[in-house]
Amino acid sequence: MIYTRQQLEEIEDQTLAPYGIRSKNSKGRKYPEEEADYRTSFQRDRERVIHTTAFRRLEYKTQVFINHEGDYYRTRLTHSIEVAQIGRSVARTLGANEDLVETICLAHDIGHPPFGHSGETALARLMKEHGGFNHNQQSLRVVTQLENRYPDFPGLNLSWEVLEGMVKHETDYDIADAQDYDPELRGSLEAQIANIADELAYTSHDLDDGLRSGMITPSQLDGIALWEIVNESLGRRRSETLDDLSRHQIIRRLISFEITDLIQSIDRYLRKSGVSSSLDLQKLPFNVAGFSEDMYRRNRELKDFLFNKLYRHHRVVRMSGKAERIITDIFTMYQSTPAALPESVQEFIPQRGLERVICDYIAGMTDRFAIDEHLRLFDPQSLP
Repeated sequence: MIYTRQQLEEIEDQTLAPYGIRSKNSKGRKYPEEEADYRTSFQRDRERVIHTTAFRRLEYKTQVFINHEGDYYRTRLTHSIEVAQIGRSVARTLGANEDLVETICLAHDIGHPPFGHSGETALARLMKEHGGFNHNQQSLRVVTQLENRYPDFPGLNLSWEVLEGMVKHETDYDIADAQDYDPELRGSLEAQIANIADELAYTSHDLDDGLRSGMITPSQLDGIALWEIVNESLGRRRSETLDDLSRHQIIRRLISFEITDLIQSIDRYLRKSGVSSSLDLQKLPFNVAGFSEDMYRRNRELKDFLFNKLYRHHRVVRMSGKAERIITDIFTMYQSTPAALPESVQEFIPQRGLERVICDYIAGMTDRFAIDEHLRLFDPQSLP
């Protein structure tokens, strides 16, 4: 049996909750296109994101650990996939549009520069007098302008709802600027689920990578409420050693606890609000996607621990300093000597301006390419 797009849209009508966004009700694309025969608009958007150069490059961009530190640690690519998996699970349970959630999740970090937040800090400083930089806005820039894959329009020409979800992406590390996308309204439920899935993923998986690396030890976590609750649920004692299997069990149980709390909490907010459409939900004075008060407090404690013990660990801080220097050196070299840029990049300078072209080029680099480019520019023994 073949399902046409119209039949897939009918299935959405039958299965989504009243507040779930139907793909057939999309506000459309900036550049009109004929829709696909066998995919909804959001399914088509998801595949467009996956096939971009920017998405593939996330494999070699830092989450916490620089890519060459080991194959076991998360990268921006694996993080994005894990966020999408969590987002789909929550959306499916609550009757939100899974395809829209997944697309927002997969695209949310597509504009992230090399070296994680250190790279973003460096580019934001260097671009302060030239329009600024943050990876949230850069992600939108990638999908609306920089990806060059279609003859009839720049970017990917994604659906309005996907772009809205991207610009309204907010976490501890992301600030939304929703100009041009109904800034007076909150994000859709799908956008809100993507936001909280991102937070859930990076907290649990940074803990996993921190333990694997040895930068965090189990004894340091004694007294952290979530750690204690999870270990108690598994019947583990403090004195037990933490082998790989035990660590996997702990992280899996932690994610399970958090997803369960999140689903139940969102359901309570939805029932309390009485919303009957996505627009009603977006007009609420609060986000419905969030943890219970107890889980929020426990998550805050765990995130504070990770900030102090992992993100401020001397190994991470030293690499962050190197990363900022690498990006600063490359940027200033290009700025003082534009001819050092590849010719294919130089051709955009009259249209976008020198600093923005440099910023776009550096933001698209992987960790490895940025390190190699620094050697090419500054090591006399390296080939240009």
